[in-house]
This record gives sequence, C-alpha cells and structure tokens, in this order.
Amino acid sequence: MDRLEFCASLARDAGHLAHTGFGALGMKGVSMKGRHDVLTEMDAKVERFIREQIAARYPNDAVLGEEGGASGDPNAEHLWIVDPIDGTANYARGIAHYCVSIGLMSHGELAAGALHDPSHERLYWAGRGTGAWMNGERIAVSPIADMQQATVECGWSTRRSTAEYLALLQRVYDAGCAMRRAGSGALGLADVAAGRVEAYAEQHINSWDCAAGVLLVREAGGFTNDFFAGDGLNSGNALVATNAALAEPLARVVGIGPLI
Repeated sequence: MDRLEFCASLARDAGHLAHTGFGALGMKGVSMKGRHDVLTEMDAKVERFIREQIAARYPNDAVLGEEGGASGDPNAEHLWIVDPIDGTANYARGIAHYCVSIGLMSHGELAAGALHDPSHERLYWAGRGTGAWMNGERIAVSPIADMQQATVECGWSTRRSTAEYLALLQRVYDAGCAMRRAGSGALGLADVAAGRVEAYAEQHINSWDCAAGVLLVREAGGFTNDFFAGDGLNSGNALVATNAALAEPLARVVGIGPLI
C-alpha cells in the first residue's frame, strides 16, 4: 500500500472512530484550549489512533499533530500533518460539519492528502499530479468567473483582531461576493475543490487544518497562495484558495497572495 492509499484509508478509519462519539457527548468531556478553541476527549483518541497507525506502517516518518505536536526525526523525508477533528466546536455541539484531515509532505513538498467527513460519508483525497477525488469520482473547482456570482467562505481566527476580520468581510461584500462561515477550514477547502463554493479565505490558519485541503484545491484545478512560505508549517499563515478565473481579483480583495 503506497502512502496515498494509506492516507485515504487512515482518514476514513479515523473519521469512523470520531463519529462513534458524535452526538453522544453534549458538552461532557469538553475543555477549552483558549477562547473559542474547543477540545474533546475524542480529539486525543483519534490523534493517538492515527499516530499509532503511521508508526506501525512507516516507523521512520515524522508526525505533526494539532494535539500532540511534532514527533519523530525533524529531518525525516516524510512528514504527516494531522488534525484529528477539524470543526471540533461543531462536533461538540452535535453539528454535523467536521472532518479528519491528514496531509503528507515528502521532501518538503505536499505529496498527498485526505479528508473524511463521516457525517455525510465523503472521503476526499489527492496526490500530487493525480487529481482530486471524492468517493472515487474526480472533482473540480467551480468555473464561475464573476465576483458577483461567487461565494467565499471566510474563516475566522482568534489570532487576528475582530477589526481585521470585519474589514475582510466588508471587502468581500463590497466586491459583490456572497459570504459564509461554517466552522471547518478543511471542509471549506474541500467545498472549493468540489466546486460548491468559489473560494476560501482566512487571515490565519494552522497547517494541520489545511495541508490536505490545499492539495485538494490545487489538484482540482484551483490556486492557493504559498501557505508554507516562511514558517507556515509550524506557525500557520494566511490562506486563500479559489479557481483560476478569480485568483487575481480575489487575491486583491482579501489582501492575500499571490496565488500559485
């Protein structure tokens, strides 16, 4: 089993594990890592499962996880980037919009990624140069080229000020776009890759939230900024993802770019 196939299979199995606790917690077993930064017992359980599976099959690979941080050789050829539950606040409240996200960097480049949305049984995966797929069907970004027909999901982060976020929304609305925010950056990127929305933008997002989604968008024919520039891997970065037609005007509107 090569790493792409393993990545997709692992995301699916981890998603099924996460879903066993969905709707059963209420707010029990929930703690806060920070302002509006929710942690459930299942986050740790799922990440532990993922790490165990990677270690068993690829013991020399390194892992960077949202909950457990970095482990393994920092100079390893292969690095797995893991978010055990993206959309934890939704998960904890019984809102069926969350996923498991697993990305793989090989020799410093995104090589594979998979997301599993267990509530809707959607498994997304992409490998560098192999296209983007959902449940075995190839997916592609939206062809819409008119900003006044575009929908942009604008992710929100406590790492940027309320004023900055409101200014972003103002610019998006002034450009004629519709706006949404659903609480999962990974699934927002999957929606861009599948052509459900035209773009995703966030002023700061962590690598485990978006590594798989960035590759999905690119392999679906879309564009993103160079998220991993600087210390994006460890410290996060701004992110915008969209189709070719909107890449230039949207980058100007959100102030993130250039897109590649």
